[in-house]
Amino acid sequence: MTQARILQKAKNAMQSGRHGTGSWQLEFEREDAQRPDPLMGWAGSRDTRTQVTLNFPTLDAAKAYAEKNGIAYHVVPAAPRVLKLQSYADNFR
Repeated sequence: MTQARILQKAKNAMQSGRHGTGSWQLEFEREDAQRPDPLMGWAGSRDTRTQVTLNFPTLDAAKAYAEKNGIAYHVVPAAPRVLKLQSYADNFR
């Protein structure tokens, strides 16, 4: 059976705004182990589903898609955002 994880997209480290961080992604779990290619030495596998990510506006939409298509899923909770308040002078203590 196909396994997938549903997670909320996090803000990129190179991103100053929050555009696209509220969307949810459905990613398929790896079913085949990666092996080194005998010619080039690159890691790869025959499982091409790991290259597919589906974006959804809400968690309920992602769950509905997975249930409609018979995909077993688990939801990965978003990491809590920690706001560290400090003044500029705290950098020199």
